[in-house]
Amino acid sequence: MEIFANYDELLPKGILFSIKEIDDMGLIKSDMLKKLIYNREIEVVKVGAKNFISRSVLILFLKKNTLPALK
Repeated sequence: MEIFANYDELLPKGILFSIKEIDDMGLIKSDMLKKLIYNREIEVVKVGAKNFISRSVLILFLKKNTLPALK
């Protein structure tokens, strides 16, 4: 099965996104994102006390967790 979502085109341009920005995009709720970070299921960049997720890691995570539709 082929996956048709092109996350590179769908996501806004940028290098790092905060948890709030990703939540505001409607991609992953902040509570779920914090759980993924705590369980080390998604890679983060720490700047001071804040966690940021790079665009490339976010795209990789979304592709890895996208299930193709059944025909």
